[in-house]
This record gives sequence, C-alpha cells and structure tokens, in this order.
Amino acid sequence: MDIKKHLIITGNSTVSWKDAIVKAIDEASKTIDYLSEVKILEQRANIDGNKISEYFVDLDLSFTLDLDRKENN
Repeated sequence: MDIKKHLIITGNSTVSWKDAIVKAIDEASKTIDYLSEVKILEQRANIDGNKISEYFVDLDLSFTLDLDRKENN
C-alpha cells in the first residue's frame, strides 16, 4: 500500500511561471525523496511599470512515504 503526503510550497522566478515550477521542484527534490506528483494551485506575478518582474506559483507536491524505512534511534 502506498501512502502519499502533500506539501504546499511556493516557487518564484524572474523568467516565467514554468521556470518557477521547475526551480521549486528541483529545490524540493534535494531534501524530499519519492516526489511523485505536482498540482499547480495558483499563479501570480509582481508588475513593475508595464512588465512582469517576478512570477510566483503555489504548488501541491505529493510524495510517497517510505514505509520500510527504519527509525534512527
């Protein structure tokens, strides 16, 4: 049986929403094992003058719990 856990994170980029998503997943994968799914919850941006200056995305990341992992005591 797989048990999944969800974590909501926010990514940002000065390039695009896609870049913000890719960067957020890349950073999360450095400390979270078994990432399996991503759901984009919200996209927003800051505007400076008449241009977007920074992109933000809220992501719901899913990862599978390792039920066979031994506890460290």
